[in-house]
Amino acid sequence: MKFLALAFLIAFGSTNLVAQDWPQWNGPNRDGSVPQQNLLTTVPEKGLEVLWRKPVSFGYAGPVIADGKVFLLDYNKKSGDIINDPGKRDELTGDERVRCYSEDKGKLLWEYSYDRPYSVSYGGGPRATPSFHNGKLYVLGSEGDLTCLNAKDGEKVWHRQFKEEFGAPTPIWGHAGSPLVHDGMLICMVGGKDSMVVAFELATGKELWRSLNGKDAGYCPPTIINHGGVEQLMVWDPENISSLNPTDGSVYWQQPLKPGYGMSILPPIKEGNLLFTSGENSQSVMLKLDDSKPAAEVAWKGNPKTGLFLATSNGIFRNGHVYGADIRSGAVICARASDGKRMWQSALPTTGSDRGRGKAHGTAMLMHVKDDQYLILSETGAFISATMTPDGYNETGRFDAIKPTLKTSGRTVLWTYPAIANGKLFVRNDLEIVCYSLEGSEANN
Repeated sequence: MKFLALAFLIAFGSTNLVAQDWPQWNGPNRDGSVPQQNLLTTVPEKGLEVLWRKPVSFGYAGPVIADGKVFLLDYNKKSGDIINDPGKRDELTGDERVRCYSEDKGKLLWEYSYDRPYSVSYGGGPRATPSFHNGKLYVLGSEGDLTCLNAKDGEKVWHRQFKEEFGAPTPIWGHAGSPLVHDGMLICMVGGKDSMVVAFELATGKELWRSLNGKDAGYCPPTIINHGGVEQLMVWDPENISSLNPTDGSVYWQQPLKPGYGMSILPPIKEGNLLFTSGENSQSVMLKLDDSKPAAEVAWKGNPKTGLFLATSNGIFRNGHVYGADIRSGAVICARASDGKRMWQSALPTTGSDRGRGKAHGTAMLMHVKDDQYLILSETGAFISATMTPDGYNETGRFDAIKPTLKTSGRTVLWTYPAIANGKLFVRNDLEIVCYSLEGSEANN
């Protein structure tokens, strides 16, 4: 069955950090880690204290927190019906909007919007979490509008349009790969002839280089790894995993990996000399990287009994094991990196029940805090604290943080990434953004 590839899916890179901000998807280091002190690592029975909540509209893009501000991308629908049929495009009219709130009180500081008709499946808003860097916000909309805004006041600095300028078709589930800020460049999955990947100058939006060719861009954000003595730009389009030279887009190496329905989503995640990614139709590969040069070979591929298949969730690669929500079983799985052996699986993070749900794309966003402690946002809207090791999953607390609003496959789910910054948790759905206090310490957990 075709399934949505959305903005869990949403971008990596380098950035200058201030305080303990969350300037991009998947955390300050774009690896699911939460580098903060004095956080609650056990969710209390009464839940977390609400600091503020504000109404919002449709969107899968998660919040960004930087410079005392919260930035959120949504869609103000004016006409059309959101059907959520994975094989049909919703035809909508409306405005894509960027809203900026004060971090402390949630006061609306500014709003930037533009008219943007949609023709995408699962049309409920933009997918890609924006990226913040040095006072600028870089925003990518569902139909390929790339915009640089001044974060202070929302004034537009520059704008590019992928379909109009590059002839890049909008993928059926919309552009989902958030821009990567790296070394004075903004690197994007664009699509179109010879422009699968394009690097733009941060200050002006001027094109610096373009690379690769393909039918469309897929849904996987670009990311940077360091190995073999060089930086490597990693991209995964619906045909290949590619390692590029980030300075000019030239190809170092490629590995074919063709997920079902073009659903290249999960950015390759790395530990040591191993690199992992996976997707729809049981596509899962662990690559062994060459230590002396940019090159890679297949260490193993997943099968129905080994590995794990992540798509609509992120993954955590830690201490020789990969953790994530498996799209085949609908459960969180721990797999050994050396050979793909499954150590355990649990449906508690995705369903709240040990029973699981079978092949139903269970989704859970994992965030590593410290040692074996994790915080998890479930597709059920539950915020969970747990420990995870190769020996098992141990849930230590949960509460219902936000209502799921997306209807799919006979259930209602939440498919937006949270943000954790400066002792606060930020979650959003299609109705509201909520800010909770997450301040605490190991002594009072």
